[in-house]
Amino acid sequence: MQAQLSPQAWQFSWQLLNGGKVPEIQYFGASALHIKISRYWGDIPSDQYETLKSQLFSQISAFASSSKIVLTRLCVALASLALNMMPDSWPHAVPDMVRVFQTEDGQTDGRARCLALLELLTVLPEEFQTSRLPPYRKGQVRSCLSQECACVFPLLRQLLQQSDSPGFVKQKVLKCFSSWAQLGIPLTECEELTMAAFSALRDPELFDSAVEALVNTISQPDAQRYVNTLLKLIPQALGLQDQLHQAVQNGDIETSHGICRIVVALGENHSRALLDQVDHWQSFLALVNMIMFCTGIPGHYPVNETTSSLTLTFWYTLQDDILSFETEKQTVYLQVYRPVYFQLVDVLLQKAQFPADAEYASWSSDEKEQFRIYRVDISDTLMYVYEMLGAELLSNLYEKLGRLLTSSDHPTSWQHTEALLFGFQSIAETVDVNYSDVVPGLIGLIPRININNVQLADTVMFTIGALAEWLADHPVMISKVLPLVLHALGNPELSVSSVSTLKKICRECKYDLLPYAANIVAVSQDVLLKQIHKTSQCMWLMQALGFLLSALQVEEILSNLHSLITPYIQQLEKLADEMPNPSNKLAIIHILGLLSNLFATLDISCHDDDHEATEVKKLPVVQGPNPVVLVLQQVFQLIRKVLSTWLNDAQVVEAVCTIFEKSVKTLLDDFAPIVPQLCEMLGQMYSTIPQASAIDLTRQMVHIFANEPAHFPPIRALFLLVTSLTLSLFQQGPRDHPDIVDSFMQLLAQALKRKPCLFMSAELDVKAVFQCGVLSLKFPEPTTVKSSCLFFMEFLPRCGELAPVGQVVHEDGKLLLQATLEGIGGQASRNLMDSFADILFSLNKNCFSYLVVWLKELMQQDAFPSPRVTQEQKDNFTQHILRERVNKRRIRDMVKEFTLLCRGLHGTEYTADY
Repeated sequence: MQAQLSPQAWQFSWQLLNGGKVPEIQYFGASALHIKISRYWGDIPSDQYETLKSQLFSQISAFASSSKIVLTRLCVALASLALNMMPDSWPHAVPDMVRVFQTEDGQTDGRARCLALLELLTVLPEEFQTSRLPPYRKGQVRSCLSQECACVFPLLRQLLQQSDSPGFVKQKVLKCFSSWAQLGIPLTECEELTMAAFSALRDPELFDSAVEALVNTISQPDAQRYVNTLLKLIPQALGLQDQLHQAVQNGDIETSHGICRIVVALGENHSRALLDQVDHWQSFLALVNMIMFCTGIPGHYPVNETTSSLTLTFWYTLQDDILSFETEKQTVYLQVYRPVYFQLVDVLLQKAQFPADAEYASWSSDEKEQFRIYRVDISDTLMYVYEMLGAELLSNLYEKLGRLLTSSDHPTSWQHTEALLFGFQSIAETVDVNYSDVVPGLIGLIPRININNVQLADTVMFTIGALAEWLADHPVMISKVLPLVLHALGNPELSVSSVSTLKKICRECKYDLLPYAANIVAVSQDVLLKQIHKTSQCMWLMQALGFLLSALQVEEILSNLHSLITPYIQQLEKLADEMPNPSNKLAIIHILGLLSNLFATLDISCHDDDHEATEVKKLPVVQGPNPVVLVLQQVFQLIRKVLSTWLNDAQVVEAVCTIFEKSVKTLLDDFAPIVPQLCEMLGQMYSTIPQASAIDLTRQMVHIFANEPAHFPPIRALFLLVTSLTLSLFQQGPRDHPDIVDSFMQLLAQALKRKPCLFMSAELDVKAVFQCGVLSLKFPEPTTVKSSCLFFMEFLPRCGELAPVGQVVHEDGKLLLQATLEGIGGQASRNLMDSFADILFSLNKNCFSYLVVWLKELMQQDAFPSPRVTQEQKDNFTQHILRERVNKRRIRDMVKEFTLLCRGLHGTEYTADY
């Protein structure tokens, strides 16, 4: 790479192209030439343009009959030269190219010259698409190239129509046409070649090239302006139906895929324009039906066919276009297309069916995963189609399912039943079906399903889960489906579907589950103790039980908690006495995780966002301690004992902190009785071994209890202890603990936001805290730097109200500005520039008089913040920053521009999207 970028590349690239070298070496020479021309055009004196051009022409002629890879690279180099010279220095580039290669040179035979010209004409538009030309030049060159098609297209037509043109030449012609079509050339000018490409589809040798050319031509956004030409293309597309059916019959996946791409490109890109042609509605409907055939193409995706997935977006587009018409026109089109969309639902559910068990078993895991994703795409399409078909779609599905399950004439395959349920589930997951009159019937049908297959059982579970909100409004129906869910909990193969469904039911219907609570808890306990489910499903199950218990009376909650938790507490007591080892650790983290997830959802307070009928249904809660608090108090000493053994292990410490963090988030003020003990334990933990999770829990308590004078003293003491210990850690060298630094900065920001008076404490060394923040800005970890910026965003606005803060900013603020400018100058990731800009904005807003002086002093230093910026650029930046004290977004834009200058990236294509 360095060699190709060096000035010497101009010399050695020609030497490497000499005859006698192997193609790989010659390729390197041609590649070096292309890099020099495309990236370093400014290095070439204008009086050298013609020499370079003629050298490239002669090299292309020399390689026309030899190595293809070198020829292509030389053509790309000449294409780059032409783009840079157009239109002023080389006004007739394309005609000149054609003329040079059509002229006999006595050395290269005609066919080789023809292929070299086609290669050059093919790479020219491709090089334009990827070129680094500035926007104004790109517009100029595009318009120049668009005019040159008048010279290129007749040549391509002539080569296609010549009877003696060999197949490989015609292939090149179609590739060349495909390349030019992407320049947005008017469809009228492409019409003859487009028709020729349709004819070429009959030739197997030309089929792939013709498909690419047609798809690229039809997909041009501008093509919809040429409706008359589009209307001529529909009969051409419809004329491919026999070839399509033949390909499907013969199992020719490539041909059916290619034809499908063409008809979908025509329908998807131009459905609005074609729908507008009301007089031609029948031909467009025929095209839609052809796409329907492609959607329902026989065989199972992705093993027997890969075509049907291409069509799904078309159905979205067509529906959007129909529904965007004014009412009268929309009504007419809905009469035509609603039956089409009902047919589409049948086709999609047919395609979503699982294959026969033996066939599915033979699929690879990759094929099964592709099929799963395909079904998700079908599910999304069905949900979208509901917008057009409405409640009638659900009735339609319900009737079919009813007929399937009640018909005794012929046995139905489980695949049919599963597909219909899958359709229901797809819609019910995202659409409010609470007012549908078919859901009660569906709930009544579900117990009649003969569930003899895992895939069918999964879909039954997910369907019940999708109807959880409906069940909350119709609690009398819970008894119909809950036994199925509880039965499925015992099957490890249904782990994800059964547990997630139970969790949804417990969350949505908790006030209606009182009659079933004992059974749900018993079954859940049983599967937990038998370890049927993986860890994540065990956690979900505990969350489900938390929702369920929240609706019970306190005494019942306590009795259920006792039976649910006791086995785990006993196991934890046993583990606490054993010597630490890896299996013990996993068991401890698992038990602590179960408790965390249970306490995360066990909430007996009545929140506004609870069930609408909460006020009516909720039983009166007996006043007294919160059950979660009682349990935490009972296990507190045991948790301390576990900690004493595992204090060195960050994962165990984190699992312990998570229990209290989840509990405090759920309990809020009810957590108060635990606060003194917890603060004492956290202080001891952090004093022994500092861990980020302990700081995060401290931050949580500062957030919740900041304005509770009765409970805040122990939290204040903990905050001061954590701060003092972390400052000591900074003195020893904090680089090995970016997570602790990150959490510490977030804690300081939270304290300033919720309880600024903490920074007035005599025990808090504000100066040291500030200096730690400055040091944290220089960490390589982006999250740590962001948290440090967040701290300063809270710190700087307190200059006026908190004397210690004001004094530190006065004395050391320049250090903060220096670190910020160093980050902008190139020491920090470009992704962090918004955060650094926000510090500048805050300094500007809160410490303007200081900022004026500090900026002047710092920007006068040589090579600061980067050797790449001039003094004039630094002065400009300073003036613009000082002038902007209101608009944060403009400061961010200024910083982005300045950081590019500092990094030497300003104006490069590399940063075009920055």
